[in-house]
Amino acid sequence: MKPVKKFRFRPRTLPCPFASKGCTRLFSDHSGLTRHVNATHRPPPPSAPGHPQRYAAVSTGPDSSELAPSPMDPATSASRGTDNHPDGSNPEPTMTAPPRVEYHPLLNGRPCDRDGNFLPPNTPPSPLPSTQEDTQGHGPFDSRTQFEIADFLYRRAQMSGSKIDELMELWACTLPEGQDPPFASHEHLYATLDAIKQGDVPWQTFSVSYNGPVPEGAMPSWMVREYDVWFRDPRLILREQYSNPDFANDIDWAPKRLILPSGKRQYRDFMSGDWAWNEADLIAKDPNMHGATLCTAIAASDKTTVSVATGQNEYYPLYLTNGGVNNSTRRSHRNAISLVGFLAIPKTERHYQNDALFRKFRRELYHTSLRAIFDPLRVSMTTYEVLRCADGHYRRLVFSLGPYIADYPEQVILACTVQGWCTRCTAPHDDLDTGTAPRRSHEYTEALRDAYSKQILWNDYGIIEDLTPFTAYFPRADIHELLSPDLLHQVIKGTFKDHLVTWVEDYLVAKHGRAGAAVIMADIDRRIAAVPGFPGLRRFPEGRGFKQWTGDDSKALMKVYLPAIAGHVPPQMVRAFSAFLEFCYLVRRDTLDDDTLDEIDSALERFHRERSIFITTGVRETISLPRQHSLKHYRRLIRLFASPNGLCSSMMEARHITAVKKPYRRTSRNQALGQIILINQRLDKLAALRVHLAATGLLDGPCPRLPRFVQDAANDEIIPRSPQDSERVREAAAAAALTCIFAVRGYPKDVHLLAHAVNIPGLPNLIRKFLYDQLTPSHLRPVAGNISLDMCPRFNGSVTVFPSAIATYYAPSDPSGPRGMRREWIRSAASWRGGGPRRDCVFVAQDTAQLGFRGLLVARVRLFFSFSFQGVVYPCALVSWFSAVGDEPDRDTGMWVVTPDLDPERRPFMDIIHLDSIVRGAHLIGVVSEGSFLPYEVGPAHSLDIFQKFFVNKYIDHHAHEIAF
Repeated sequence: MKPVKKFRFRPRTLPCPFASKGCTRLFSDHSGLTRHVNATHRPPPPSAPGHPQRYAAVSTGPDSSELAPSPMDPATSASRGTDNHPDGSNPEPTMTAPPRVEYHPLLNGRPCDRDGNFLPPNTPPSPLPSTQEDTQGHGPFDSRTQFEIADFLYRRAQMSGSKIDELMELWACTLPEGQDPPFASHEHLYATLDAIKQGDVPWQTFSVSYNGPVPEGAMPSWMVREYDVWFRDPRLILREQYSNPDFANDIDWAPKRLILPSGKRQYRDFMSGDWAWNEADLIAKDPNMHGATLCTAIAASDKTTVSVATGQNEYYPLYLTNGGVNNSTRRSHRNAISLVGFLAIPKTERHYQNDALFRKFRRELYHTSLRAIFDPLRVSMTTYEVLRCADGHYRRLVFSLGPYIADYPEQVILACTVQGWCTRCTAPHDDLDTGTAPRRSHEYTEALRDAYSKQILWNDYGIIEDLTPFTAYFPRADIHELLSPDLLHQVIKGTFKDHLVTWVEDYLVAKHGRAGAAVIMADIDRRIAAVPGFPGLRRFPEGRGFKQWTGDDSKALMKVYLPAIAGHVPPQMVRAFSAFLEFCYLVRRDTLDDDTLDEIDSALERFHRERSIFITTGVRETISLPRQHSLKHYRRLIRLFASPNGLCSSMMEARHITAVKKPYRRTSRNQALGQIILINQRLDKLAALRVHLAATGLLDGPCPRLPRFVQDAANDEIIPRSPQDSERVREAAAAAALTCIFAVRGYPKDVHLLAHAVNIPGLPNLIRKFLYDQLTPSHLRPVAGNISLDMCPRFNGSVTVFPSAIATYYAPSDPSGPRGMRREWIRSAASWRGGGPRRDCVFVAQDTAQLGFRGLLVARVRLFFSFSFQGVVYPCALVSWFSAVGDEPDRDTGMWVVTPDLDPERRPFMDIIHLDSIVRGAHLIGVVSEGSFLPYEVGPAHSLDIFQKFFVNKYIDHHAHEIAF
């Protein structure tokens, strides 16, 4: 029998040198530490605050700490890089100056003492009141180790009680006699969690039952049932959120206006919108409120199904967040969205489901529940209360009901309107998009109720006469004003997936019959499946023919769908999609300004004009759809609530997973709601205790048995085990700015042997020409650009090949890291995941004076490599070029079209560029000529080799949409 290899436990004793900035990783050796620092903590390039930077930092793996200058210097630009300005200069990228911030003059969040007395300006925060438990203990836990074990078992591993017991039994077997494991049993663990004081907002319940007129005979079951509503005090939850030290640098304490140098407004986080400012104006009418902080309660609710197979187990969670935290914090799952309750879901026998009395009771139950849940906020909406906030200052807080996040069916219930009508305006349901209609309001509805009958209100105004929205019982609250935009259900899943994609299929069936449409749809699926890979792009190996769509599916299909239908549908239909995608990508931006709002209006106008093709082709008789109509309100809603990204229901869909679906899977399935509530309560306590321990310094560094940090705010070093260890850590931190990946094994180091191995005989000469470009100032180069090899330096050194590089750039509208920085892998590998080669494309800086794609070039990376010449390391890329077709984007798709540059023998034209001239990755999709069908054997690995023309896909992500227009 083959002997088992011996393994030795290697304790992770090396903390990351960036731990004081939030990194909690530990490593067992310096090799792992260096790889982590290189890949994760590379310092981002400088950028203007609040503005996406034009160029990225792209790096492979130089083997020296001295890099060649960036080709942004005219003296070192690549042959087709940035040195193409008419006067031979290389202008710096144009950066927009940061906006001027204007805070509300009266509700400005002034710090005060614990009694509410305002403090002089620049008074430092008061120290956190300390107790013996804060300084000597970890709450109910005996040690930090016991806390970390509890957190691992309950939150991260989500281990069942029986498995916890088994683990403790095995653990005890490894300990000396008389020494116990961290927990005696799962009951011990649960009891310890329940004893945590932090984050303990208790759950409450009330019951609602029908008390209206009773019909003769047998009563329906829904009339005799009691419906339990579980909730937590929203006031206490908001106080927990505003005092969470984890949000100290991520909360706006006062409404603000962002003013650009041009005088135009910029809209980003919720507090930069007009609603917060206007609400502060109303509150400031009371002089006692001056200096207070506006605390906005943002609610969201949405039904979710946890198990279709076992009987449609539905839950109706209600979530609560606040308007102070910035959008990126709210979207990043950092406990800024709290579970506040579970609404009741009344059900009845099938033959009563459409009964008018049952429908009325269901709506009244909904509004009665919300009114009761939010009632604790009422008093603090007209007077202030003092709270120690996240940044350590005490402030006066005054509460307001803010936006309510819901999909259209729930918006109808909230607004007490009829299905098919707009919940914000009085546009007629059969002609929603013609003209401008007055906005709805509580006062407007009451006036109509006084003037017209129930039937007229229903038929002519879409108003349900005998219902009153819950917001009517709260100060300064009007549900018609508070309904937020919903990117997921109105734009992504609604207009795109449910409407436009479905209509294309209906058109193909009407035009070609079912059999012919099936053939064309199969070709569309093949085009989608053959799209080249790209970081973050969801693959559709079988096209779009799947039964159940998620929001992520719709977002992914949106990126590649437009080129797939081009040539199969009329050009006007393609233009309708293009206009809609333009609208979609504009409203989903992290930061918008008044110019963006004008672009949104223009895109929406084009969409309304071009979508008439669906009427003229017989796909639709009319287009009067509430979700499409809601797009007309986005300009006003952005001005009110700022970027819709911060109020999207997709955040609640993600919260369903952690608050409902995963906890449900941990229950016994019998009376699961109570178990779900208990699990959430323990998770909230664990999260609150972790924040508290971190704020008091009890989580600094690794666990006690490992080295501790030197507690010096000005020094991020760790205690080294030896002088050599200290030097290695400093080298690792320095290398973070230079190295991102490691070299590929198996490639020869000699440049001539490498040229033979990669089948590019001209590689040595290309390196020589590249060195000439790098070392020769532009004014000394030949005017014609023809460089003789005799003029170029000779190079016979070694070359190191890399399979990929990392681009770092500012892209807050896309999934990104802290402060909006995004890292993107660019691949150039001979074999990708056991298949064919992957050679990604990139944008290369050409002329920074030009806007959009006109200032860029597109290239395909054939090889990443680096070499040293005269003591300087040059990180490079061997690329083949593409040239734009025409001077404008394609008229129908709105995307630029490029074609490969080929030499007289039809081989790609090769060049070497400095890595710093690469902006970021580019995504190309092949152009299929009209009437042609894609062969079955074409896949993602072949797409970039077989097409003659390519669309430059600006819809691959939001940053690409911002630079490739």
